[in-house]
Order: sequence, then structure tokens, then C-alpha cells
Amino acid sequence: MNGIMKWACAGLVAIGMMAGQAAFAQTVDEIIKAGKVRIAVDPTSAPFGVTGTDGNPDGLDVDVAKLAAKYLGVQLELVPVTSQNRIPYLLTNRVDLVISLFAITPERALQVSFSSPYAAVGTIVTARADKKIETFADLKGKKVGVPRGTIPDTLLTRMALQDVQIVRFDDEATSLQALATGQVDALGSSTTALLVLNRGKPTKEFERKLTLVENHFGIGVRRGQFDLLQWLNSFIYAIRANGELNAITEKWTGEKMGSLPNI
Repeated sequence: MNGIMKWACAGLVAIGMMAGQAAFAQTVDEIIKAGKVRIAVDPTSAPFGVTGTDGNPDGLDVDVAKLAAKYLGVQLELVPVTSQNRIPYLLTNRVDLVISLFAITPERALQVSFSSPYAAVGTIVTARADKKIETFADLKGKKVGVPRGTIPDTLLTRMALQDVQIVRFDDEATSLQALATGQVDALGSSTTALLVLNRGKPTKEFERKLTLVENHFGIGVRRGQFDLLQWLNSFIYAIRANGELNAITEKWTGEKMGSLPNI
């Protein structure tokens, strides 16, 4: 009898797990039926995410999100997130997609699935133009700021540079301010962050000192959502081909869209 009860309990657990997975398994048809797509964006990572003059999120990622909703034929609900909580929001079904400066990495792909890239940005070490930093050894004795939980945070921490203090900030906007005000000597950031630092200045006060890696950004979905992932790859292919993605890229970065790989 105990053996039968154990098998019965195991069956109920399995059914419960399958039901939970079914609740999270979202297809394109289900989004269309709901009439709304919830997309996570980070409004603190210019030019990919900013706060517009109307107080609402704006930026390159937001424009891509608007196009996705348009092609799905549904309303768009933008959900502000940070680099730390964007994956938890996705995994707990608080959003359907993440379009949030989401660099594709093997570590993240253990938790989420990525679409083909829609943008590429270098991860670099930035500092004032008059500061001599030519190699990673030149960072010795310096404070290097990073947005917490981001690619530069991961890479610089993994490098374990001798006598380098990593200073973590809650978002990119705060880390940029820290560099601009001299709280840190250098910043692990993106090439687009460098554009923000020099925007509106007659001469470039900040420059790329070192390159960490070239990042490609994809749209994040929960693992196993193959139907939705296939639609997203088709969507990105289409907006690459018809020029809409290039127009968005030029609008926010001032540069043409470069070549992008496929997953």
C-alpha cells in the first residue's frame, strides 16, 4: 500500500509540474488572444533605454518593442526593469519578453532563450581622455565603476585584476554619473554609454581605453518557448531586411546598423 501511495504522490507531483510548465508556456497565439504583449525594458541605459519627456520609457529597445507589438497586432505594455531583475521578471511570468540591453551569453542562456541579435555594442573600459590607460595593468590602484550584474561587472570580476577596486552601481545612469563626477577613475560600460558621456560637448572628454568584448543583444524569452522564439527570429529578419531596424539604430546611435549574426 505504501508503494502504491508513493507512486500516486509522485504522479501528482509530476502532473503539478506539467501544469506549472503549461501555465508558463506562452505561444504567439496566446499573446494575440490576450491582445497585449508585456515587454521588459530598462529606462536607465541610454540610448537603448531612456525616460522620455512625457515620463514614459523611450529609446532603441523601446522602439523595437513597439515594432514587435505592431507586427503581433496587439497592445504594448512596457514594464521597467533593471539589469538585476529582468530575468526574475521573465521567469516569474511578469513579462512575456525582455528587450533590455540583453547581451547573449552562455551563462544567461542556461536560464533564458535568446532570439537572433538585433543590435551589437562593444563592452569597453572608458575614462577621461587625459588619463593614461593603455593596458589592463594601468588600472592598478584605480577605482573602476560598473553597473551591477552586467557584462562588464562579470568580465572585470572574473579577470581579478590586482589592486583594482570594482565599484558597483545599481544602474548604468548612476555609474555614468560616478565617472563624470570623479567618484571612479574608469568605467566598465558600452560604446553607447561613451556616446552619452560625450553628447553635447565640443570636445570628447571621455574615450575608449580598453576593449573587453563585443556584445550582441537578443530578445529574451523563457526556455522552451519555441513557437514564440521562431516568430521573434522571423520578426528580426524582416525588420533588418526592410530597413526599419537600421532606421531605429541611426535614430538612437547616429550610426548605421552593422552586420549581425544569426542564432
